[in-house]
Amino acid sequence: MSAKVYIDGQAGTTGLKIVDRLQNREDITLLKIAEEDRRNPEKRAEMMAEADFTFLCLPDDAAREAVTLAGDRTRILDASTAHRTNPDWAYGFPELSPAFREKIASSRRTAVPGCYASGFLSLMYPMVHNGLLPADFPVFAYATSGYSGAGKNAIAQYESEDKPYEFGSPRQYALAQQHKHLPEMQKFAGLTHPPMFNPIICDYHSGMVVSIPVQTRMLDKKITLQQVNEMFAAHYAEAKLVQVNPMMQEEQKSFFLASNTLSGQNKLEIFTFGNDEQILLCARLDNLGKGASGAAVQCLNIMMGIDETTGLV
Repeated sequence: MSAKVYIDGQAGTTGLKIVDRLQNREDITLLKIAEEDRRNPEKRAEMMAEADFTFLCLPDDAAREAVTLAGDRTRILDASTAHRTNPDWAYGFPELSPAFREKIASSRRTAVPGCYASGFLSLMYPMVHNGLLPADFPVFAYATSGYSGAGKNAIAQYESEDKPYEFGSPRQYALAQQHKHLPEMQKFAGLTHPPMFNPIICDYHSGMVVSIPVQTRMLDKKITLQQVNEMFAAHYAEAKLVQVNPMMQEEQKSFFLASNTLSGQNKLEIFTFGNDEQILLCARLDNLGKGASGAAVQCLNIMMGIDETTGLV
């Protein structure tokens, strides 16, 4: 018997990608709302009442309203930022710890992580929770990302023939240090202070790299690049969608880390670069894959009690 799934916000970028990942699955029946009813609260409530699972691919305020609209009639996976730091919700990054995975499996409410937060937490959660960085470490992170995660209007601008001249250059944003992903980045990394975060949107479609430099001379105890790499390998030893790459030695001198390599894929890669004095941690993923719709479908699979990679590999 297939599970009935409704996507509230099915015409948005993340919603469309979720449809792509679910529409050919025999264990899923997608419930489609009529175009003219997409903003009709009564019709949406009817779809949620019929669905076993409902994805919310909506702006924050609309997602909050949708949860009220749904009541307790459906299990919800929210791809907005509205509920990510709510302790009553499961946080949808199962590879971080068994406790995260167990809560996703049993919860009726799962908040799908943000794309930048996924890259950041894949690096910082293990570093803090395995004792290699203290919780009060002054963390700085930067990231390069394709434009596909910026929404339909931005995608249209980037892909238009008369796009602004500046769009051909990498553009830094969220310069006031108030990026919407910062609360979840701080909370789930276990940091006592918000990290500084420098996101950069670039003129390519999808994929991203989140990078965190660590000056080890700022630490009270010595850590090595090999120790960090081995820690990541052990932390993610059982992960099916997170790959820890071997530590590079001479190869990294001529190595270029592209941000779009995993475009269209659902996995995340971890790299450790540098040396014992200056360690560079990098996470590469597709902002619409493991950073959005792929992560949402992975959480759905866990909530359904099936292999988490179903439809993703």
